[in-house]
Amino acid sequence: MQQLTAASMHLDNLDDGALVERARNRDGTAVRLIMQRHNRRLFRVARSVLDDDAEAEDVVQEAYFRAFTHLDGFRGEAQLSTWLTRIALNEALGRLRQRRLTVGLKDIDAINDQGEARVIYLPSAHQDSDPEAAAARAGVRRLLERAVDQLPDAFRMVFVLRDIEEMSTEETATHLGLRSETVKTRLHRARRLLRQSLHETLSSTLGDLFPCAGGRCTRITEAVLTKLGIDQRPEE
Repeated sequence: MQQLTAASMHLDNLDDGALVERARNRDGTAVRLIMQRHNRRLFRVARSVLDDDAEAEDVVQEAYFRAFTHLDGFRGEAQLSTWLTRIALNEALGRLRQRRLTVGLKDIDAINDQGEARVIYLPSAHQDSDPEAAAARAGVRRLLERAVDQLPDAFRMVFVLRDIEEMSTEETATHLGLRSETVKTRLHRARRLLRQSLHETLSSTLGDLFPCAGGRCTRITEAVLTKLGIDQRPEE
């Protein structure tokens, strides 16, 4: 966790709109705080599309670069998080299209329960007297991440946005260009694939999936500041 300066602690009390106004004037502390607030969501969204940590980081960096070089395009008609999410999602989906997947996202909707959408059986989490609770929790998180990664692309995107990022059905539908009913159907299928035991027993760990903190958060933030040519030294 980066040490907060007096300036950043002061700005941390400002809402996103006020930070954007400062960012338009190339205020490095404001730009940094905006990224720190939204890094996790953008990384999760990008990773839900691309299924790759490194590429998701690249997407987040590119999304921020585009956002901060086109701040005039943000008029406050939607929340900053929504605007940034759209940019990151468009970048991720563009990269996904470049991969020329053999199965289109629309085709996945036609999968029935007897076809590819079969139940994924996962090993149960072994509980013992190991005092290292943090290590055990990390193991469960990895188990969940692998299970989510195995979901068909379209199901995974909806699951991450709805259950992990806790977006509403309407917001998810808007971001993915889907009907609300389609979002509900895909979410239902995704949850079924993950099995009832996984959904109920391990749901408390969902908030820890695909973290974007520590080194990753710092790496993304510093890379964007460098690309923007903004002084990275925090104000005192």
